[in-house]
Amino acid sequence: MGTTERDSRRQARGAARAPVLMLAQIASLQVGSAVAKEAYASAGPTALAGMRLFFSAVILWLLVRPRLRGITAAQWRAAVALGLVLAAMNLAYFQAISRLPIGVAATLELLGPLALSIALSRRVEHLVVALLALAGVLLLATPGASLPAAGLLLGGAAAVCRAGYVVLSGRVGRLFPDWTGLTLALAVGACVLTPVTAVTDGDRVAAHPSVLFTGLLVALLSSLIPYSLDMTVLRRIDARAFGVLLALSPAVAAGVGFVVLHEELTGRQLGAATLIVAAGVWSVRRAARPTGTT
Repeated sequence: MGTTERDSRRQARGAARAPVLMLAQIASLQVGSAVAKEAYASAGPTALAGMRLFFSAVILWLLVRPRLRGITAAQWRAAVALGLVLAAMNLAYFQAISRLPIGVAATLELLGPLALSIALSRRVEHLVVALLALAGVLLLATPGASLPAAGLLLGGAAAVCRAGYVVLSGRVGRLFPDWTGLTLALAVGACVLTPVTAVTDGDRVAAHPSVLFTGLLVALLSSLIPYSLDMTVLRRIDARAFGVLLALSPAVAAGVGFVVLHEELTGRQLGAATLIVAAGVWSVRRAARPTGTT
């Protein structure tokens, strides 16, 4: 067996593990968002977003202990850009879920990666599967109710940031062989957002110090674990397939609601989940196929 064939098989095995890692990311992120939203009575969304990045940055810095000497200019640029996007994405999304149901906000945020998947589609089949996932996400979105314009705009901003995050996270993962890039990005994001949190919500956090433990939990569930898994997945598959896999999030949320909360699934929700899962499975099967096979 030649080196090229071994590399292809190794790449195929890595891509095949991507759905499992993505499901873990989705579950962790959803639980963290729910925990954060429940704490909004004690601390506002900006405070939770700031604590989310601050605690994530501190924990990862202590674990990785990055060596700054030897980091190239290209690596710094990528890490700083990712950090700025992380700060904007966290702030926009946490503000969005303060005005919208989590399911609606998550659906809006997914439109960014799905649009990226469509833009990166180089074949008709790629375009079809991305559009299939997009149709499922839109079908699963909560219909009917009047939603505040501010929430929709913030959800749209989170979608744009999420698309940028996918691109930059993949770039940082390729430029850094270890977790130094993510550590620097989280530190940059925390340096940007923590002062904003202190100015806007410092008094509320001081009045409810127990919310700091909530912030730590949110950091672990919705930042540290998901971002680490994202970077791992983006080292195995491309941004197009990653964007499609993210569309599994609404389907997983519907399944969790049925199993844990005994929420009934409508025919519309089942149809949407089927579209999304089919798109995700197809995308991964294509990504996992070794080069040269037909």
